Amino acid sequence: MSRKINEQYIIIVGCGRLGAYLANSLSERKENSVVVIDRKDTAFQRLKTSFSGFMVEADAIESEVLKNAKIQKADVLVATTNDDNTNIMIAQIAKSLFNVNHVIARLIDPSRERVYSELGIETISPTALSAIEIERLILEKGV
Repeated sequence: MSRKINEQYIIIVGCGRLGAYLANSLSERKENSVVVIDRKDTAFQRLKTSFSGFMVEADAIESEVLKNAKIQKADVLVATTNDDNTNIMIAQIAKSLFNVNHVIARLIDPSRERVYSELGIETISPTALSAIEIERLILEKGV
């Protein structure tokens, strides 16, 4: 079975507010295949009824869970849990063991960015992004 040119197989680990929002948004685009992994089945309640992807209730730190989620097909893996250590561990597993080309990790503590960067893992830090935006708003007002 071949995939459409723009279709991506995306695994999202963590179905909290960020993971669920991202999963819903990517699912709505229709050209993506989305798999969401979370340890708590109640987390999947955040997904819209129109979510067309797959849900896996398990601990993504276990490589067998990632294999069952077909990580070998993944174009992208995004670690969005609320724990930096969990995110870096999952990102490392995806990058090193399964050779996922594009790995992105949520980073709560921006001071840890260097560690992720050295491992070749892209990060998004809500803390840093919020600070940048708040600073922009302050300076824009000329206070």
